[in-house]
Amino acid sequence: MTEREKMLAGLLYDCGDKELLSQWHRAKDLVRDYNQTDSANAAEKERILNELLGGRGKNLWITPPFYVDYGNNIYLGDNCEINMNCTFLDDNRIIIGNNALIAPNVQIYTAFHPASASERFGNPKEDGTFEFCRTQTSPVTIGDNVWIGGGVIIMPGVTIGNNVVIGAGSVVTKNIPDNTIAFGSPCRVVRENK
Repeated sequence: MTEREKMLAGLLYDCGDKELLSQWHRAKDLVRDYNQTDSANAAEKERILNELLGGRGKNLWITPPFYVDYGNNIYLGDNCEINMNCTFLDDNRIIIGNNALIAPNVQIYTAFHPASASERFGNPKEDGTFEFCRTQTSPVTIGDNVWIGGGVIIMPGVTIGNNVVIGAGSVVTKNIPDNTIAFGSPCRVVRENK
């Protein structure tokens, strides 16, 4: 099993693997180019997003700056808007449905680490340095017709249903069901969304 296969399966994997580092650096170069592309140069933005993302629908708008780990684990539906300064740590799949509105400064995490320092880093090398931190992942899924408010943090393994609004500043640690409005830290359902 490759380190990438382990990563996508949610197993402990080596972030310093050559294949993963190559993909990571490629994504960093692509988002740098995207973030520096002239705002009105739609053709170049399209080209970069087609190369960066795992899959995407039509009518995608991402306002720079935008940050990713790999990019190729991000899948977006039709009519999605991602506002400025969003960070998607796509060490596992991030799947976002149709008609999603993602406000500024939203962070979506799929990666997490063992709580024990010895499990995170293992034993030091002879020169006293450590290997890359051991990591696990869990995918994030966001349904159709969802609005994620500004500054929201979505933790690994969370599923947000269809027709959901997540209030600004929320920390989403658990699944949120369809047709609800939720907010808070930790985020919780406060009412139905009709």
